[in-house]
Amino acid sequence: MHNTSLPPVIVGMSGGVDSSAAAFLLKEQGYPVTGVTMRMWQPDEMNIPGTDLFPEAEDAKKVAEVLGIPHIVLDFRQEFSSQVIQNFVSEYRKGRTPNPCIVCNRHVKWEALLQKSRELGAEYIATGHYAGIIQLENGRYAIRNAASSQKDQTYALYRLTQEQLSRTLMPVG
Repeated sequence: MHNTSLPPVIVGMSGGVDSSAAAFLLKEQGYPVTGVTMRMWQPDEMNIPGTDLFPEAEDAKKVAEVLGIPHIVLDFRQEFSSQVIQNFVSEYRKGRTPNPCIVCNRHVKWEALLQKSRELGAEYIATGHYAGIIQLENGRYAIRNAASSQKDQTYALYRLTQEQLSRTLMPVG
């Protein structure tokens, strides 16, 4: 049962423990939660026979079933290719060594997922990242370190925009 005063949340579920814990924590807090697994590079040939799921998506779907929340797979292969792979190749050819995770976080895991979340009627997205988000006195949002310095993942999130931070929850951080 969820608190109808809390806004809907899309939780990016990789099939791993951290994103599963994020979905669990938000559901326990009363949020209406939908789990989403992003297909970013997995070709259709990786699908489990007889399904449209690849292994990580199947794991996430099983967790969602246990939690009693809906689960969907969204295809972001085009965004991943154009925003991450093409950027990496272009930068590498120029003699630079880009960090594809930083680009992917900002442009695919956040920007594309936030756009899709709006279409699905969700106010927020959530992840299993070990970090936090705070709103400063001046109204701006900032990444804050995770409670566990050994698991802190703020280094991979520093390029998120104010809009992205304002619409993100990180319950495990």
